[in-house]
Order: sequence, then C-alpha cells, then structure tokens
Amino acid sequence: MRRKNEKTEDVKRWFLQEVERLWPLALGSLSLRRGPCIRPNCPVCASGEGHASWALSGRQGGRRFSLYVPQGVMPEVQQAVKQGRQLQELMREAGQRYLASLKRARGLGREFRRKARKR
Repeated sequence: MRRKNEKTEDVKRWFLQEVERLWPLALGSLSLRRGPCIRPNCPVCASGEGHASWALSGRQGGRRFSLYVPQGVMPEVQQAVKQGRQLQELMREAGQRYLASLKRARGLGREFRRKARKR
C-alpha cells in the first residue's frame, strides 16, 4: 500500500518484496507454432495441419531470440511470462513512487505544484 510520506528506502523495501513474490519471471511472448517434421510420409504433415510446438520469443541485446518450450513446462513458462509483465508494471509504479519520495525529501513537491497553479 502506498503511503503519503514514503521514503526512498521504503520504496526500495516494497519493490524488493514484490519482486520476490513474483518469481519466476520471464520476458517475451509465447506462441504456438505449427510446422512439418523430418519424417518421410508423416500423416500429420501430409494433412497440412503440421506439428504443434510452443516458442518463447523476445529481444536480448538488440537481437531477436526464439526458444523451444517443451509441452511439459509450458504452464510454468506461461506463468513466468505473465509475472514478467506484472514486473514491468511494478517498475513503472516504483519509478513514480521513488520520484515522489525524492521530491518530498528535498521539499520540491509543493513548490512545483504552486508554480504550476500560478500559470
């Protein structure tokens, strides 16, 4: 819960507790792909349906990546991706709370609001 007179250390403590609660984490997108196999005369490939497989895709260091996700670990990876998105939202909130606490600590919040109202 957000407090009005929160200090930067309070924001840090809150953020680290929330991150620990979110583990495991993954950043990227999951997609179901369908493609042919290497077996000759495969009935699934011949039907045009293709074999289904999951992939985790994203960017790392400016390069795209795509990793095969076995069906057996799919639920865990899906949960990690969901929690990775929650972490991004948490980071946005942490940034806002951190800035607000810095402004309060330096007495900049009220001064800025007064100047903005006079305009």
